[in-house]
Amino acid sequence: EIYLGLTILCSLAYWLGGMTLIDAISHSFSTVSIGGFSTHDASFAFFDNSALNYICIAFMFISGINFALHFKAARAFSLRLYSQNSELKTYTSILLSHAFIVGAALFIIGSNLSDSMIFEQTLFQVVSFATTSGFTSSNYASWPSFIPVILIFLSFYGGCGGSTAGGIKVIRILIMVKQLGKEITHLIHPHADMPIKLDHHVVS
Repeated sequence: EIYLGLTILCSLAYWLGGMTLIDAISHSFSTVSIGGFSTHDASFAFFDNSALNYICIAFMFISGINFALHFKAARAFSLRLYSQNSELKTYTSILLSHAFIVGAALFIIGSNLSDSMIFEQTLFQVVSFATTSGFTSSNYASWPSFIPVILIFLSFYGGCGGSTAGGIKVIRILIMVKQLGKEITHLIHPHADMPIKLDHHVVS
């Protein structure tokens, strides 16, 4: 129901944003599934529409979140569950930090984009790569050469566990970092009992 609901909402948003009905339905299927397929060779660059870009960013981001979390939040009718989820907070932090790095690089080094377009295009590419969606809205290959490399490495993270995104998944990255911290602490306190916890639950 969550998946179907998101697909319907995405279709309506695309249609209201300016897509034809066929384009809206087709792109909603590949946005929520994070498949990245488009009815046009130029992907989202074909539409040249900021509203559609931001709609796509929003639904790619939402689809990269654990669907079990969506279900729990919908059942409890509470947004607080999102703010309390450590994986979602890490996922959001990864996206924002990389968007800041890429956007700052484009702003400092210079590009043929306006400031508002730098923000929009940076956010689109970062979310698309991070969630392994595959949509494009500009020719990022013409950006400074280290930026496409950052974007490719960003796709290794992927989205949250239980989402439609690919990659290693943020929850695994989070557990590995916590495990690394535990091993380092054990070098100082070899007899310390420090279970790894996520959202106050011990990870076996």
